[in-house]
Amino acid sequence: MSKLLEGKFALILGIANKWSLAYAIAQAFSREDATLVLTYLGEKQKDAIEELSKDLNVAAILPCDVTKDDDLAALTESLKGFNRPLHAVVHSLAFANREDLSRPFMETSRSGFLLAQDVSAYSLVAVARAVAPVMTEGGSLSTLTYVGSTRVITNYNVMGVAKASLEAGVRYLASEMGAKGIRVNAISAGPIKTVSARAVKDFSTVLEAIQTRAPLKRNTDPSEVADTAVFLASDLGRGVTANCLFVDAGMQVLGF
Repeated sequence: MSKLLEGKFALILGIANKWSLAYAIAQAFSREDATLVLTYLGEKQKDAIEELSKDLNVAAILPCDVTKDDDLAALTESLKGFNRPLHAVVHSLAFANREDLSRPFMETSRSGFLLAQDVSAYSLVAVARAVAPVMTEGGSLSTLTYVGSTRVITNYNVMGVAKASLEAGVRYLASEMGAKGIRVNAISAGPIKTVSARAVKDFSTVLEAIQTRAPLKRNTDPSEVADTAVFLASDLGRGVTANCLFVDAGMQVLGF
């Protein structure tokens, strides 16, 4: 029986630890027979990712700080060195200062606002530019977002604004890259207990509320997000672009 990503070459950015959504996606991609390239930020993270990748179908682990143009240029050259087309990219990167997620949005510092935009939104544009030369057969570029981009979520603050920018970027990139057969989409995942999510003040109360309010009466499982990423990267998703797919137990439909 063939696997959904058999013969696909994929790049996944953003694995930080075993709780990362990017790691769940890497596991699902590996299960479906994709060959993976992973990136890391700093030597400490490299060791962690090397340990996590032992059970994955990984061809290489490359350094990449998406806030540095030189790193992105080096990533392009490294990908060219494989002498094969890149078929799928998963962008799972976001960051905001912890203090900007716990104080009123109006008190966000200029530097904190720009940092969140740079890492969480602009990096998708920069990554798209870096991978386009090696996506010669078209393919899929996916990113991760959250409903706080369009609705006010208490304490999500500057990250919600960054996610709104990210989603707008998805639409503009999809419009430009479609002629090359490259599809660009976002997956809006429900709240999941990742390390980064715990930086949001009172996050545990959000998880508790969803179990009682969401149509499915439960929280989102990382594997559900991962399987959606597989769909987008596979030929099954060949007609889907410029979309935001919700994987949140139906929470986004509720008005209050």
